[in-house]
Amino acid sequence: MKTSIATVSISGNLVEKLEAIAAAGFDGIEIFEQDFIAHDGNPREVGDLIRTMGLDITLFQPFRDFEGLPEPLRAKAFDRAERKFDLMQELGTDLVLVCSSCHPQALGGIDRAAEDFHALGERAAARGLRVGFEALAWGRHVNDHRDAWEIVRRADHANVGVILDSFHTLSRRIDPETIRRIPGDRIFFVQLADAPLIDMDLLYWSRHFRNMPGEGDLAVTDFMKAVMATGYAGPVSLEIFNDQFRGGRPKTIAKDGYRSLVALMDDVRREEPAAVRDLAPMPARSTVNGVAFVEFATRGEEADALETMLRSLGFRLSGAHIAKNLSLWAQGEIRIVVNRETSGYASSAYSMHGTTVCDIGISVQAATETVDRAQRLGADPFRQPIGPGELDIPAIRGLSGSVLHFIDEASGLNDVWSVEFTETPGEDSGAGLKRIDHLAQTMSYDEMLSWSLFYTTLFEMRKSPMVDVVDPDGLVRSQALETPDGTFRITLNGAETHRTMAGNFLADSFGASVQHIALASDDIFATSDALAARGFAPLPMSDNYYADLAARFDLDAGMLARLKAGNILYDEDASGAFFQFYSRPYSGGMFFEIVQRWNGYAGYGAPNAPFRIAAQKRLMRPKGMPKR
Repeated sequence: MKTSIATVSISGNLVEKLEAIAAAGFDGIEIFEQDFIAHDGNPREVGDLIRTMGLDITLFQPFRDFEGLPEPLRAKAFDRAERKFDLMQELGTDLVLVCSSCHPQALGGIDRAAEDFHALGERAAARGLRVGFEALAWGRHVNDHRDAWEIVRRADHANVGVILDSFHTLSRRIDPETIRRIPGDRIFFVQLADAPLIDMDLLYWSRHFRNMPGEGDLAVTDFMKAVMATGYAGPVSLEIFNDQFRGGRPKTIAKDGYRSLVALMDDVRREEPAAVRDLAPMPARSTVNGVAFVEFATRGEEADALETMLRSLGFRLSGAHIAKNLSLWAQGEIRIVVNRETSGYASSAYSMHGTTVCDIGISVQAATETVDRAQRLGADPFRQPIGPGELDIPAIRGLSGSVLHFIDEASGLNDVWSVEFTETPGEDSGAGLKRIDHLAQTMSYDEMLSWSLFYTTLFEMRKSPMVDVVDPDGLVRSQALETPDGTFRITLNGAETHRTMAGNFLADSFGASVQHIALASDDIFATSDALAARGFAPLPMSDNYYADLAARFDLDAGMLARLKAGNILYDEDASGAFFQFYSRPYSGGMFFEIVQRWNGYAGYGAPNAPFRIAAQKRLMRPKGMPKR
């Protein structure tokens, strides 16, 4: 399978685009005419530059407003085509995309359009070139791939074929199964784009809101399954128009594009194995069994304060590393590692971010296969020196340079706690915390699509709709990702301004990843009482919150009193109820959350977020005050 991407899909000048595309692993590019015109090199130089980078020019595009024109506009259109053919030959590509006409004087009629394309095919054949016809979703007369194919069929020329674009088909809700009727050798090129479902003008939707396959809501996998079932064997390319991507980092966007394309085609291969023969097999999305550990990089007084916090949360010191300055804190199924090392990766993470979550251990079914898939999808591997007696645990880089380690039972990696740590004696019944409910990662808003794609292409996870979280000083976008059984959950929180709590955390920590860890209890009131006995100081909530709670929900006076006494927040959905309370902020805005899900509650207490954020900001340093 030859992978390709249109230069219009990413930001930067032409050279920056080409460098990013080549580094991401693509085989070829579609040259968007505007990118070429803006460049100061001649066509032959551009073609040589592209090939020097190891890329092919898979397509030149677009050629607009060709078919169905009356004279003298028709003759002018053929003259324009000849000049584009000259350019293509200089560049060194043989295929041009002709999109269906939007010209106000264009005439309808399939036979008229077919005659035009037959004549154009004759001219292209004389130069050894090919012509691909694409139906724009907003085309004046042709806006359906079925009509485009009928025109190509009637044109009956070997050098004229159809070009399919997932957005143009799916945005008009055309059944992609109809593609299976087209002979694969008559499909000259395939372009892919996803998009969120938005009710708006098709042209505006297309020009501003396309995104990578898997980042939106369109049935791109079904589209591609139908394409491959035809026997199509040409390039699979991305054509993305997105305002956010135009301002993003070229290498990140290109890398995301490659990841999305490889993951999509792997999905197609699994569902239509007979149709996808030239894609090397790779491991399936990993099944996640939960969070194996969370590791903090910290030092000195900050480390002491963190361990005091852990004790107040009911954790006990259960082990010390055999060779490194690492302590293991445990409660229920939860393991938290405190790393005080002054050299190596964790030390670098502390130097960059201060006290931070530098490493997340994820329990998976097959650790080596997980890393194999991750690297096939473009993830960066992570390795560090392994000391005597230590296990070599597979790992990759995660958000903000953090690390994800993968632990499985089959390889014996889950024995790391008995192999690398000496047990610290002591008995403690804990405070009823059982497991990690979810991790909350904070990032810039521009990174959210990228990391949502990262998790959903690597793991068996589903994503919830994005929601707006109201901060007193702005909006934070939040999206939850979770495994089908809920054993592994992550919320991605995108900050658009440093004035929000999330944005301030990013700014103060120079881009640290995990802002808070949610710990699950099966009896939140008993846990609240146990923590109070240990000196835990919860985040204080206002009386106004509980007065409003009484108005919003049918809670008896006794329940309201218990909630207020423990500073516990409450929410309901169609299935059940949710209880949550928080630690006070520490280390620049990190915090712990304690939650209980009752009777299948599926959310994360989003309606309570504005009140939690306001309470946290009351305890943090006033605006404009310097850090001490």
